[in-house]
Amino acid sequence: MNTATQVTLQQSRTIDRLVEGVATSDGAGVKLTRVLTGKLQHRLDPFLMLDAFGSDDPDDYIAGFPDHPHRGFETVTYMLSGRMRHRDSAGHEGLLENGGVQWMTAGRGVIHSEIPEQKDGVMEGFQLWLNLPAQSKMAQPWYKDFASKDIPEYVTADNVTVRVIAGSSNGVNGAVIRETTEPLYLDIHLPAGSAFSTSLPTMHNAFIYVYRGAIKIGDTPVASRRMGILSNTPEADGVTLTATEDARLILVAGKPLKESIVQYGPFVMNTQEEIHQALDDFRNGRLA
Repeated sequence: MNTATQVTLQQSRTIDRLVEGVATSDGAGVKLTRVLTGKLQHRLDPFLMLDAFGSDDPDDYIAGFPDHPHRGFETVTYMLSGRMRHRDSAGHEGLLENGGVQWMTAGRGVIHSEIPEQKDGVMEGFQLWLNLPAQSKMAQPWYKDFASKDIPEYVTADNVTVRVIAGSSNGVNGAVIRETTEPLYLDIHLPAGSAFSTSLPTMHNAFIYVYRGAIKIGDTPVASRRMGILSNTPEADGVTLTATEDARLILVAGKPLKESIVQYGPFVMNTQEEIHQALDDFRNGRLA
């Protein structure tokens, strides 16, 4: 367990907007909730998509995500519960299990699959898409698995448990650091009545997604299965959360790239010409 230095904020960000996810399916019929959709990509730059999935019905997830391509961004898969096998065309393979994280940089291109390795039980977690800057979109693919025990954690004086997947919170560095987009990714578990604060760079876009219980930020309640987009108030130096009941949520923030976003399915580039090239490369076996 890591030792944190609790920050004292001058002013907390507030909730700018509440968002309810859209039920959909992806892959070979996996049922999920798309929380961060294309309409929010510029508001939440550098983040492109957030999917939340969770079911104890194997029919909702068992077919998984067979081979499919990506180019131009990173995927971060956080498994709360379940087992998922990753294989890709760059030769990487890993098993994502309870509390583990899979971080993949698609870069110039990769074809991968994510297939459940369970026939029953609960499968629950998130997949976040993080954009790459223009100069890195054609980088070599990269992949790493982090077991639950490899995710740094700390517990506050208020008995709040914080898992630091990426970035840094209250002096504790996460499993992954990225220089350009500077992502912060926290999984926060709050007992009823507790409060939690962490600093956030003023220019970063940020949001929370409550997946258990309910919280408040200022006077604004955020119910379970709701995203709260945080305000970009220049005077605010972080955010303070208060749990109105036992709650769990993810907090995500990052430095906007302020570049053009052109997406066609699993390809995210800066121009239409680059999208056409990605499609041509995929069709002709040049993607990976």
